[in-house]
Amino acid sequence: MTGLVRPSPSFLNCDKPGTAALFGVPFDSTVSFRPGTRLAPSKVRELSRSLEIYSPYFRRELAEGLCEDVGDLVLPGGNLQGSLERIKSEARRLHARHRPVLAIGGEHLVSLPLIQAALEYYPDLAVIHIDAHADLRDEYDGEKLSHATVMRRVAEHVNPARIYQLCIRSGTLEEFSLAETNLYTFSLDALSKVYSQVKAHPVYLTFDIDAVDPGYAPGTGTPEPGGVTPVQVFSFIQALFGLNIVGFDLVEICPPFDHSDITSVLGAKIIREVILASVQTKKG
Repeated sequence: MTGLVRPSPSFLNCDKPGTAALFGVPFDSTVSFRPGTRLAPSKVRELSRSLEIYSPYFRRELAEGLCEDVGDLVLPGGNLQGSLERIKSEARRLHARHRPVLAIGGEHLVSLPLIQAALEYYPDLAVIHIDAHADLRDEYDGEKLSHATVMRRVAEHVNPARIYQLCIRSGTLEEFSLAETNLYTFSLDALSKVYSQVKAHPVYLTFDIDAVDPGYAPGTGTPEPGGVTPVQVFSFIQALFGLNIVGFDLVEICPPFDHSDITSVLGAKIIREVILASVQTKKG
C-alpha cells in the first residue's frame, strides 16, 4: 500500500472524482543547495485558493469532474529507494485508469519514477523538459540519483531522441554536448518545432519552476538568472493544447525562500492551465 494524506484544502476546485488525477510528492532528499521543496504541495494548494476557476487563456473553467486531487503521498523519511518506489507505485495506480496524472513536487528527482510509471502504459512516450538546468550529469557529489542527474537517468528509460529540453541556460560542457540535438537554450520558442515531432506520441511534461526568471519566481532551491517570464509560460501552455499530455510534474518550488508566496501562486496557476491543456475538451 502506498498511502495518501487527503489534502485540506484540496487544489482549486479539484475535491471530487475527475478525469485527471493530481497528487503531491513532498520529497527533497537530494537537493544540492537550498532544501524545502517538500513543503511545496501544501503551499501550492493553499495559494491555489486565491485563483479563479475560470481561465481566460483557454476560455474554460476548471469545473468539477476535470481533475481530482487525491492527496499527498506518504514517503519513508531517509529511504531514497523506498521513496522512489512508492512514487512510482502511486503513479502507476493512477495511470491504470488511463487518465492524465499530474504531480506537485518536491525536487526534480521525483520525475524519474513518475516517468517510469507512465512508460509502463505509454511505451512510445515523449518527454518535454522545461528547466534552467540540463540535469544531465551522470553523477553529482558521487551520487547517480540526484535532482542534478534526473534527465540522464530518464534517458536510460526513454528513447533520448524523444526527450526535448527547452529553456536550458545552465550546465556543464559535457551536458550541453550530450544533448545537443534536442536541447534548446534560453527560451520556449522551440515548441513549434517540438510540437510537430511529439504530436503523434503521448507526452510527459516536466516543468522545473527555475525555468522562470528568479525575479518572477524567487522561491526555488537553485535560482538561475536569465529565465522566461510568466507571460511566456502561459503562452507556452496554451500552445500545448492538442497534444496528448498523459503526465505532468511541477517541481523545485521552495516555499521557505518564496517572498510573498509569489512562486507558489505562479505554480498553482501553471497547474490550473496544464489541467485544462491536458483534459482535451473543446475550448468554449
